[in-house]
Order: sequence, then C-alpha cells, then structure tokens
Amino acid sequence: MMAEYCEFEWSRRHIDILSASSSKAESLNGIEDKSLLIQAVRNLISSRPEIEFQQTDDNFILRFLNARKNNVPDSFELMANYYSYRQRNRQLFDNFVPQDIGIQQALRDGFPGVLPERDRKGRCVLVIFTANWDHCAYSLEVIYRALLLTLERLIEKQRNQLNGFVVVVDWSEFSFRQSSSLNPRVLKLMIEGLQDCYPARFKGIHFISQPWYVEAALTVIRPFLKEKTKDKIFLHGNNLSTLHDYVAKDILPAELGGEAPSYNPLLWANEMLELPSVDKVCGMSFSDVCCPSPERKAEAAVTNSNSRDNKPVEEKNSCLQGNEPALS
Repeated sequence: MMAEYCEFEWSRRHIDILSASSSKAESLNGIEDKSLLIQAVRNLISSRPEIEFQQTDDNFILRFLNARKNNVPDSFELMANYYSYRQRNRQLFDNFVPQDIGIQQALRDGFPGVLPERDRKGRCVLVIFTANWDHCAYSLEVIYRALLLTLERLIEKQRNQLNGFVVVVDWSEFSFRQSSSLNPRVLKLMIEGLQDCYPARFKGIHFISQPWYVEAALTVIRPFLKEKTKDKIFLHGNNLSTLHDYVAKDILPAELGGEAPSYNPLLWANEMLELPSVDKVCGMSFSDVCCPSPERKAEAAVTNSNSRDNKPVEEKNSCLQGNEPALS
C-alpha cells in the first residue's frame, strides 16, 4: 500500500486517475492536492449530455469528492444525481433564496436550526423542534426547501464536507393534527434528495420524544431507506441521556437537556437572511460552522421588521381547508 501511495506522489502524471480512485480510494483519501481528481471528475461531464451541469469549478466538484472519499466514479455519480434531481424537481428550486416568504417563515420557526458549536467529532449539528411548525402557514415542502438552502450554505465550508452533519429532531408536543401535513410525496422527495443526491455526509439522525404516529410514519418510509441510512437513525424516546451519549450536553440547548441557553431559532434565520442581529445583538457567531456570509445589505433590515414575531397568535390557529394528505 505504501508503495502504491509513493507511486502516486512521485509519478502522478503516469497514473490513470479513474482506476486509481476506484481501487485505491482509501489511499487517496488523505492527499492534499486533489487537482487531478477534480479534473478526472470534470472529464466525465461530457458522458452525461442530458444533464445540465451548471457549476463545475474546482471548489464545487471538491464537495462531491469529499462526500465520496475521493472515489472519482462515485463522486461523479453523486454530482450527476445532484443536477438530475434538480432538473426533475424544478419546483423545489424556483425562487430558491432565503428571502422567499415561505422559506423565511420556516427559517424563523427554526426549520432548520444550526448550533453555533460543533460536537466532539467536529460535526455541524442541526436541530429541529417540530412543535414550532405552523403547518397552516407553510407546507412540508417549504421546510424541505429551507433545509436544502441551509445545507447549501453550510456545505461551502470544507470542514463540513469532511466531518459531516448530525441532526437532532425534537418531537415534543408535535400534534396529531400537525402530522396530517406530513405529505408522503414530499417525504419521498426528501429521502431521495438527501440520501442519493446531495454531497452531505449525515453521521446521525436522532429522534427524541417521538409519538406513536411519528414512529408509524417512520415504519412507512423505512423501506425507501438504504441499510446504511437506517443504521444512522436513532430513536431515543424520552431518554435524553442516550442522546447525550452521541452529542455532548455542553453544546446542546436547554430544551434538549443541554447546558447551553434555550435555543433561539432567529439566530440561524438572521444569519441566512444576512441580518446584523447575530453578531451585534445576540452576541453569537456561526463563523466556525459556516463560511462568512456575503456583505450584509442595508435594506435587509426591512425584512427583519416583517418578522413573524409580530404576527397575532391567533393566526397559528387559522388553518385553511385542504391540507396536504395525511401519511397512511
């Protein structure tokens, strides 16, 4: 193995990258200069003319190499799936910006939230408190769009590409009525998109306080999950101590039995919306878990004035008829 590694280091120009990456993926995983691997992925683009590869710069291709441990064929397949998925589901990516009204609402309610500190293994931690879902104001598809947009922001940081993500979903006080909006079509879209079409390495998905109807929903979608994905889903029920075996208490908010302050969903929402309250008002920064946001625009303050905090409480109870079909 060492001889093969040295051969790569000293005679790169004589190596067939495609065969090297498929048979020696593990030995290539630690190399610093990945320019040949990146070019090898780029060379494969012409083999899939039916796909619109809109972005092919080095840093973008590197996301897929990191997600597939530098295996060129697997990385290219993931990249092809990424763009093919977007072509098949264009409605998900129409007006795909934080300023979209629905996405704003979801972000302000914490769908998803991001913790400002990493776990012990350097992984970025996403948190979701399902009881905050105003299912009458925005759909599961909107939540999915907000999640994808958050991942797009986080995956820009190479450390997140390499270390991956942990997701903690708190189902406390998630009502049966809210569960009626768990659209099966969207759930299937989410599974397909996150499992096979996105360059993110999910290291663990932790459910706490899940009611029986959530476990029933999980039973329905389980056949669509790969075995590797199934092994990363942990059901803790009301036992927070088992969650703390995976995610240390010192970085978790009080709602999850942690030692950090209660979680404020506006922290991440404001970061996504490029508002100044994250640093100036809240005194917290996400500089370690995501790349610096673009220069904040002065007019973004107008968006903040429309925060859903000012909406009457009664609005949450004004459900319209014709909710998305229940999971069955």
